[in-house]
Amino acid sequence: MADTLKGKYGKYFAEMVQVSHAAEKIDETKIYEEANLATRKYMNIILDDNFLPDSGLINPENFKAFYESVVKEGKTGLILMEHYSNLDLPGIIYLLEKHGEDWSKDFASRIIAVAGMKLNEAHPLVRAWTEGFSRVVIYPTRSLNAVNQKEEITEEEKAEEEKRARKINFAAMRKVDELKKQGKIILVFPSGTRYRPGCPDTKRGLREIDSYLRLFENVLLVGVNGNSLRIDMENPDDMLADIVVQDTITLTASPIINCKEFRNKVLATLPEDTPDPKQVIVDTIMAELDKVHEEGASKR
Repeated sequence: MADTLKGKYGKYFAEMVQVSHAAEKIDETKIYEEANLATRKYMNIILDDNFLPDSGLINPENFKAFYESVVKEGKTGLILMEHYSNLDLPGIIYLLEKHGEDWSKDFASRIIAVAGMKLNEAHPLVRAWTEGFSRVVIYPTRSLNAVNQKEEITEEEKAEEEKRARKINFAAMRKVDELKKQGKIILVFPSGTRYRPGCPDTKRGLREIDSYLRLFENVLLVGVNGNSLRIDMENPDDMLADIVVQDTITLTASPIINCKEFRNKVLATLPEDTPDPKQVIVDTIMAELDKVHEEGASKR
């Protein structure tokens, strides 16, 4: 019988909740949270148990070049990373640290993730899990749409929720702008959700990703191969029901991409009457991310 996250590591969850201090409800004053290292130590236990010894960076030279563009050249840096599991963010930090070089350890320390507020508000255990890593919290469009589709929600309540979303996201983007200028590396999952097998929409890039490309100078695409925490498709919304599996996890990075040049190149190919150029730009970046994934798969 498969081990679930809760079944295999539930013994640690009560301890994690005791040292958790992240916000239970997000508003515009609570959109940034520094890593809680008291909860991260439990995450490292899970990673040590399930990332097999041959896990690592496929092409560390690309990671290093991107790191140096931020640290030595002062460029603002964005990571767009594939999203298969709730170990993706812990995994990139863990594998950069395990790589063992000074630059890779410092790279890991600079990563700030952009995360949906559901991770704070859904469940105390999910919140404790999430807060082991520094993050800027946003109100995703997907979440707002889900709220607005509820039949029991009045028009007044919808308007209030939309106002809340605007305040949270405005504050979040200001924080992202502040952090990038401090030499932090911002990590975003462009699909906005974990990929669910058989559900291609969950792998499509969100239109909002174009805004991030306009905010940064350089972007690094990171592909993920292997998965040690797999969605239980009978309980896809219960993160604690995810299936724990030992696997080799490898990360593959693209060469550095200049965001402005990339956008301009795509836009130059589009007819003037293209209905949604932003989505085309994001679809193109996702196609490049697929290539990075395939490159990594070929080298495993």
